[in-house]
Amino acid sequence: MEKKECVLYERDCINCGECDICDLDENKICDNCGKCLDIKDDAIIKIDKIITEE
Repeated sequence: MEKKECVLYERDCINCGECDICDLDENKICDNCGKCLDIKDDAIIKIDKIITEE
């Protein structure tokens, strides 16, 4: 069995489920709704360069 690294703490994953808890409601499992992210309706992306295979 391959060990996974914990995404919250510097240790191996112990399957505690803490990383699945919603940041806005600790009694809810995260469903990736995005409400915790500060995303605007409009966004600007700066492109430094375009890499193409020759």
